[in-house]
Amino acid sequence: LNFYLSAVDSLVKADDDKPTIGILLCRDKKKIETEFALRDISKPMGVSEFTLTEALPDNLKGDLPTVEELESELEKRELDE
Repeated sequence: LNFYLSAVDSLVKADDDKPTIGILLCRDKKKIETEFALRDISKPMGVSEFTLTEALPDNLKGDLPTVEELESELEKRELDE
């Protein structure tokens, strides 16, 4: 997450823009992932549980992968490593 915040600060953010913030979206509240994701980070970030499909308009819901598809892809990548 810090990588993306730094990239936005360097490549996108204008001098008069407010500070860049990061939002870490988690499927559930597992302390260890949040702790490692945020350890030693001094930039403002928010952490919350969020269900993406409930916030998207119906016409966009089919354009994103499902949680199951994302999990399957992540498992494949872990096996490849």
